[in-house]
Order: sequence, then structure tokens, then C-alpha cells
Amino acid sequence: MVQVATPKPVFAPWDDPTLAPLIQFKNVTKRFGDFVAIDDMTIDIYEREFFALLGPSGCGKTTMMRMLAGFERPTEGKIFLGGQDIDAIPPNRRSVNMMFQSYALFPHLSVWDNIAFGLRRQKLPKDAISDRVNEMLRLTRLSKFAHRKPHQISGGQRQRVALARSLARAPKLLLLDEPLGALDKKLRQETQFELMDIQEKTGTTFVIVTHDQEEAMTVASRVAVMDEGVMVQVDTPARIYEAPNSVYVADFIGDVNIIEGRATQTDENVHIVWAEGQPNIVGTATDASFGVGDAVHFAIRPEKVSISAEKPADTPNAFEGKILDIAYLGNISTYYVKMPSGQTIKAQTANTRRLSRRDFTWDDSVWVSFTTTAGVCLKG
Repeated sequence: MVQVATPKPVFAPWDDPTLAPLIQFKNVTKRFGDFVAIDDMTIDIYEREFFALLGPSGCGKTTMMRMLAGFERPTEGKIFLGGQDIDAIPPNRRSVNMMFQSYALFPHLSVWDNIAFGLRRQKLPKDAISDRVNEMLRLTRLSKFAHRKPHQISGGQRQRVALARSLARAPKLLLLDEPLGALDKKLRQETQFELMDIQEKTGTTFVIVTHDQEEAMTVASRVAVMDEGVMVQVDTPARIYEAPNSVYVADFIGDVNIIEGRATQTDENVHIVWAEGQPNIVGTATDASFGVGDAVHFAIRPEKVSISAEKPADTPNAFEGKILDIAYLGNISTYYVKMPSGQTIKAQTANTRRLSRRDFTWDDSVWVSFTTTAGVCLKG
């Protein structure tokens, strides 16, 4: 008998109309004097989600988190948690915990006592406190450090203590404000996967504020890209990267070539005139409709641009230029290819072999090419 593995179910509660969201922002606006920090925001966040708020400083992501925690109140609109309007509920009575970038651990208390602190304030029985603290220590792999003080453990371990303390009271929602910002890059990358594992095991809904694109794309089930108090796009990391809905999102997330032009023909494809003397770019039409003469921004990621010494024969999108610069990043190389029009197009190649010399070098004449489906046509 042949056994067939059951595929892992796809986690996408936002696509299920029968599920009620855990968090609802309904037409929420927050003003500080004349400054609008959050502008008429409506968004649903679901139970067990790892939801990331991503954007530049001042875009409103921390204000949104502070309203969830109860440290700020909406100027207009309503916020619901589990179907309950939380506007009148003080921070200490909400089923919400917040983990700060600084961790805010008590230096004179042991790891065990730091985790137990909030439980003791709830006046729980000693046995219940002990069981819960030990459970959190096992979850965060800190059992052998239970009697150490915060200064006696590493930065990554302190981060896990703060996380264990935040989860000890079993909140419905955990807010994380730049939780990995104090860690070095390698430790931050390792800790991202620990966070994901802990979130999945506890089933707690996490909302993380970050300006680190890689962090948001790694940990989140969905990402909200924000700008000036508005959520420009809310979607899965894959769709945010592969199908941005605006020039802002395409440019903000990852590395990208953005080529400006005008539509000269529209059928199943969009034909874009973009530089004098160059053949048109041919791209696949997206959800946006284009007419002849419309401004088009063609966005294409560097890893989707091929580079070759000879003109490829199997694509309508092939353009000759000269290598202006090369960025060697170990695992990949990025080639900056200058077109006769002055436009620079970035092409990326994986360094899959140890080479004694590069295939291309500075000032080489090369061809850059891409398929009709490799890029995204966006409204100007």
C-alpha cells in the first residue's frame, strides 16, 4: 500500500470569510495636534497570525502599536480585540503584552524571577507560578540559565527572557517593538526563526514593528507596508515582493530596477517605450489597466535580469549596454549595466562556483534580458 503524505495546510485565515478577525481597526485616525499619524485605517488581523508593520520612521507603525497596547487612544474610529471595543479598557486590563526593544529586564532579579514578575502581580498560587515559569523556560530553551542575572547571559538569551516574560501571562496578543534591533546581524537572523517557532508553538498572535525588510519578510504571515499613516499594501511576503501594488512598495521592498516609460500598445502585454533608440519593453499586464500613452513604471528585480555576452534569441526584452560597476557580495554578484540612454539596469547572478576570474568585468559590452512575465507594470 502506497502512503501519501498529507500536505501541510496553508495558513491563510484572511481568505476565509467564515473566520472572525482577532483585531479590527475600523476607520481609525490618530492626530497629534495638526499632525495625522494614522489616517482612516481599516484592517483585520487574525488569530495566530504573525503580522508585521513595516515602514520608514514616522510612518505610524509605532503609533498603531501603542493604540493596541492602550498607551494612545484613537482620535476617531474604533479598535476591537476579540469583538470587544477596547477604547475604554486600560492597558493593564487588556489581554495584550508588549515587548520593547530595550527588553526592560530587572537587573537585580534572576532570569526565573524576571519571568515570574508579572505572574506574581496577578497573585497566582506559587505552584501555578512555578509551573508556568518552568514551562516558559523550556519553551525558550533557558532552563539552565534560570538562576543567572541578565548581565550574565548573552544578548540573544536576554531577548528570549523578555519574550518568555511577555508570554508567561498567556496574552491573546503580543506586541513586539523592534525586538531584535539590539542584536548583531547573524544573531538577529538566528533569533528570527526562534521567534517563529515560539509563536507557532504558543499560538499567540504576534504583531511586530520593524524597519528591517528582511526581518518582516522572514517572520511574518502578512506584511503591512506603511507610509504617512496609511497601509499602502497588506499581503503575504511573497506577494509584497513579487506583485507590489505601487511604485512605493516596489521601491521600498528589496532591490529593484524601476524603468519609466509610456504604453504604446496594450493587449495581453503592455509595450513600453522607455528610451530613444531602444526597443520597447514588453511586460505582462497586471491588475491595473493601461491605455496607449499612459505613463508606466516597469519594476523588475535584479535577480530576474539575465546578463550575457551574446544577444539571447528567445526573448523580446534584450538590451545592450556596458558594465559600469560590479558589487561582489559573496553569494551573489550585482552588475550595474549602463544603457546608451544613460539608464542603469542591475542584473544579479548567483556565485554557484568558486571561479578564478569573473565571466564579465568593468567596461565589458554585455546584453541584459528578461522574460515578459519577469517584471510588474505599475501605474505612473
